[in-house]
Amino acid sequence: MADPATKENPILAARPPNTDFLTYLTIIEYNLTEENLPVLHQVLQDTELTQNIGWDLVHLLLPLLPASEECLEDIATKGNPREVILKVTEALRLLEFDEPGQDSDDEAAVGVGESSTTPGLPPTVLPPLYVLKFEVLTTMLSTLHQRVKAKYPSRFLSTSLQAALAAYNNAERHHEELTLAAVKLVKTLSGTKRPHLPPRTASGNLLRTVSAQVAPDPEAQADAPTADENTLSTRLFQSFITHVLEDYVLTLTSESDVPGLGWCSRLMEKFEPQRVVPNKPTFTERFAQEEDLKARLAIVGQIVALAQDLGLSNEELFKTILDPEKEKPGIPGAEDEPPNSASDIPLSKTGSLLLFTARRVQQELYDAGDKDDKIKVSIFPEHATIINNYVGIVGLQTAGLEPESFLDAVLSFGLVALEKNDVGEPIDDEEFTKYLQTVSLISANCASPSIRYHAHYLTSTILRSHPSDLVRLSFIRDTLEHCPYENLKATAVGWFKGETLEANMPGQHSHGESPHSHESEPSQSIFATPVALSTVAPFLFPDLTSSFASKVEVSETWMEFRTEFGFFLSALNFYYLLLTAKMLHENLDIVGFHKNNNIDEQYLKPLKDATVRFRKEFQNGGELSSVSDMEDVTTSLGDISLLEDVVGRVEKGVQGLGK
Repeated sequence: MADPATKENPILAARPPNTDFLTYLTIIEYNLTEENLPVLHQVLQDTELTQNIGWDLVHLLLPLLPASEECLEDIATKGNPREVILKVTEALRLLEFDEPGQDSDDEAAVGVGESSTTPGLPPTVLPPLYVLKFEVLTTMLSTLHQRVKAKYPSRFLSTSLQAALAAYNNAERHHEELTLAAVKLVKTLSGTKRPHLPPRTASGNLLRTVSAQVAPDPEAQADAPTADENTLSTRLFQSFITHVLEDYVLTLTSESDVPGLGWCSRLMEKFEPQRVVPNKPTFTERFAQEEDLKARLAIVGQIVALAQDLGLSNEELFKTILDPEKEKPGIPGAEDEPPNSASDIPLSKTGSLLLFTARRVQQELYDAGDKDDKIKVSIFPEHATIINNYVGIVGLQTAGLEPESFLDAVLSFGLVALEKNDVGEPIDDEEFTKYLQTVSLISANCASPSIRYHAHYLTSTILRSHPSDLVRLSFIRDTLEHCPYENLKATAVGWFKGETLEANMPGQHSHGESPHSHESEPSQSIFATPVALSTVAPFLFPDLTSSFASKVEVSETWMEFRTEFGFFLSALNFYYLLLTAKMLHENLDIVGFHKNNNIDEQYLKPLKDATVRFRKEFQNGGELSSVSDMEDVTTSLGDISLLEDVVGRVEKGVQGLGK
């Protein structure tokens, strides 16, 4: 091949008028290599030529990144901006995030810009090609849209932002780099003055500053955009960043049990410092010290600041959050028609929630934010509405299966409301019960221990806030009777235990002071009488005589037993307390309770028989030992021994009744 620096190079020799534009494009395509990119860069300095062929070179140059970046910059600064925008948005929509032959986990170290006319920078680790493509394409859009002089620039902007968002949505990794690129696009086009957040690691961004002289729009229109048109463009930016925030936060993993931004845990560390575990790094310390977590804060902080610069108010965010209408999902691959007015452009409902949360948490943690913000979020009705709009919307049984980073945001409102003693008034007992059911299901279903804890804390505290002991008892009974989650039933045992102990403390005959303003309550709590215990007895100590019968296959009964193990332990430990706490015997008629409910024969004996059977099947070559590994056998035998011990203590407690 001829030396690319000589005029014999085909890309130089065939320049128009030596060939027509179409023929010249074909010649470029057949001769386009990394070695020829400096020559093409030289050719593209001809503005007239670049205006005629630049838009058709975009798809040819993208696979040659990062070496082709200068040529793509030439096209953005000198090509016909309207035609190039169409090609760039097309490239974004066609962007593939699993590049052939590109392993995104095996990123090679290369010299940035070594194949271009820019002197090579020191070797650095570049992200996968699809990330470089997204970064360069959005940078091109930043240049192109600033060049377009049209009466209705929002029509171009709408197409570009939709394409960028469609590409961004399809990514499964490298969300940090992609989010920074998306935020930079909006900041550049909206004219905000805040500096861009630099990447944590060196990447192709080092070259991504447009310094070349930009050519004017050859199709420029004399009419300037109207005020309404400018408002429409601003609304497009507002909507875009709420969708970017939604996608970014929902992709955050919960490694080491740090869901999302750790909003709930950091709030609790401030509100309840006595609960912080000594000699263990706090969530606040981790977000200040660990690079990955610091990056999360920085990126979300950039979006929050950008939303502020774009004039996105808390009032509008909150209105969007409380709107019960479900968000209409877009059609994959489809493009919406350009909007006619700002009112036609919806914000992301989830993104609005996350943005509002970020502002509120910032205000609570750092005493920052809008001091004049009059929006009040009480448990009832505001937080109950948020829970109803966002959690378990497919079905109540799915509550707690939402992304953990999202649940972290939803629950944070409740923690702030409790700290401010803003419980409010439920419309009726049904609203109260539904709120508790949904939040308690989060504590049962969510995989994150910290989210489960915060949901449990909210449920328990709100349950205790209701002034009616009958309502509290009804919720506890319903949970024990109908809840399919054994861990939640074990929690309900704890609620009942707390109610019982508080109601029967010396001198304590009624529920404690409540934030609700109700008329005076009965002097004696139902939990200080035998009625409450008798009401829950069939579900607290159910008849187990046929549950673990020997005629049923042992592996099946063992799985059922293992599932309910925690609930059995909670109920037995509570019963042991009732049997040994003499101060409870008279008020609750424990002697009569034990006899009338036949707990010995219907509950304790079946449990004892089951433990004997299971122990035998785990030992001496039994059926369960053959289907379990040694570690599982050891753990299972330990659980059996623990239950046997608790049953034995309960039996001794029974023997002591009446003595």
